[in-house]
Amino acid sequence: MVPILLVLLLVLILFGAGFAVKVLWWIALAVLVVWLLGFLFRGSAAGGGRGRWYRW
Repeated sequence: MVPILLVLLLVLILFGAGFAVKVLWWIALAVLVVWLLGFLFRGSAAGGGRGRWYRW
């Protein structure tokens, strides 16, 4: 009984981790697109291409 529960727990953990990683990939992709758009539009429009929209 205990080995079956351990295998079931392992399957649940791996399924949850896989789902979380997939969600994090989509979030990272969205942030990358927003950053690239902000970089392109701010760089071409403000200050002759010298504007920075971030603080660092």
